[in-house]
Amino acid sequence: MRELPRQLTAEQLAELFEGRTRFVEQLAPLEDPLGRAREVALELSPAEQKELLDTHPAIGGKPTSARSAAEQGGDDDPNVLAELAQLNAEYEAKFGFRFVVFVNRRPRREIVPILRERLERSPGEELATAVDELVRIAIDRWQTS
Repeated sequence: MRELPRQLTAEQLAELFEGRTRFVEQLAPLEDPLGRAREVALELSPAEQKELLDTHPAIGGKPTSARSAAEQGGDDDPNVLAELAQLNAEYEAKFGFRFVVFVNRRPRREIVPILRERLERSPGEELATAVDELVRIAIDRWQTS
């Protein structure tokens, strides 16, 4: 496992966070950008946090990068995919942003109960959780690449 870097370019951060957002631009000049990512993300406005979350692909949907495809697991059961699509739609309707979870190479069927549980949270709780999960994904991507 690689240690967290002291410096990363905006391009490197964009790969880790699924896009070159304002958040990535804010992290790039910082020393220890991945170590400070949670702090910086939580200082963003809710609208900016939602923008950041919406750069990630929906679980069970079409991945936006090869890295996302590899991370989402290989569970292609049509029933699981249909349930994820339904739950993702409910989640986005309720919270107004994409469901983000650190899959950690688990099959999609293991994400279904997590998504169901997170649908029970308040919008503020869920926004903070989703942002934290997004940072966990980026850190894992760095450490395992």
